[in-house]
Amino acid sequence: MNVKDINPEILARQVVPPTRLPPDQTLLDLLYYMKLTRELEFRIERKLYRQGKIVGGVYVGRGQEAIAVGSCINLRADDVVCPSHRDMGAFLIRGMSLRTILAQYMARKTGATRGKDGNMHMGDLKHNLIPFVSMLADNVPVAAGIGLSFKMRGQDRVALCFFGDGATSRGDWHEGVNMASVFKVPVVFICNNNQYAYSTPLERQMAVENVADRAEAYGLPGEIVDGNDVLAVWDAATRAIERARSGQGPTLIECKTFRMTGHSAHDDAGYVPAELFEFWEERDPINKFERFLKERGIITASGIEDLQKRIHREIDEAIQIAEKDPFPDPEDCLKDVYYEES
Repeated sequence: MNVKDINPEILARQVVPPTRLPPDQTLLDLLYYMKLTRELEFRIERKLYRQGKIVGGVYVGRGQEAIAVGSCINLRADDVVCPSHRDMGAFLIRGMSLRTILAQYMARKTGATRGKDGNMHMGDLKHNLIPFVSMLADNVPVAAGIGLSFKMRGQDRVALCFFGDGATSRGDWHEGVNMASVFKVPVVFICNNNQYAYSTPLERQMAVENVADRAEAYGLPGEIVDGNDVLAVWDAATRAIERARSGQGPTLIECKTFRMTGHSAHDDAGYVPAELFEFWEERDPINKFERFLKERGIITASGIEDLQKRIHREIDEAIQIAEKDPFPDPEDCLKDVYYEES
């Protein structure tokens, strides 16, 4: 893939343009969580990882912050999120603390998995966050099952399920989406289409033009939005969540975006044409949203600067605490492995 192959009208189009905007406070919250996500991942990838303080790999979603943030901001506390490894904003919005996230990456006892797993392989049922593993369509049938349980129990709850474009070519993705559609469960499927499945460009792993085109085969709506426009994501997700709550079943939202890094911190992305990074850098979701907010008089340049200082302070404090947290004791590796009578 190279720039001459890109049709901006396809990559950035919104099938249904936003018909409403969130309240001003929600707009400011969207900016905060996008900027917090980017700065946290910058510290993890560009600082702590290179200082040798991170155990295991690092996977970030730079350039994709609008997707998790825009779709999760209006969820209720009892709704469920099945995130993937580029959805840091989902963990933050759902209430996982900076300290817990940083301790997770540094394999501390206070991390989400108490030092037993690394990076984004984490969850927290207190926050209705479902952990996942590296087979990145694995959470799709799980989300379908969660949605089915909501329906069978008559609960007014919705599940959001995230995955990348590569996941949609796996068998478990198709099985999970089919099940969700057949039983009309309250699930919203959200694809982070960042154009690459590790090093495989989109056109080498699927023959259809859009991931959303696959929805028709399973009898559910498929919508394409500009994944670098947080308002477009918010609007599409809000409508899909409302549809799910009303008993109309699942929706597939394809968010067109781009992965502005390698697959992981150890991947230099040498297989990606440099002009693609330049093309998408001009469409950065945070810069775009900041311009929008300033034009509407919702925040000033000094307000954005103050917000960035606040975020730096919050992350600095969390790092200082997490670095002092203990590693797990060796015998902890035997806990929670087998069922034990309480």
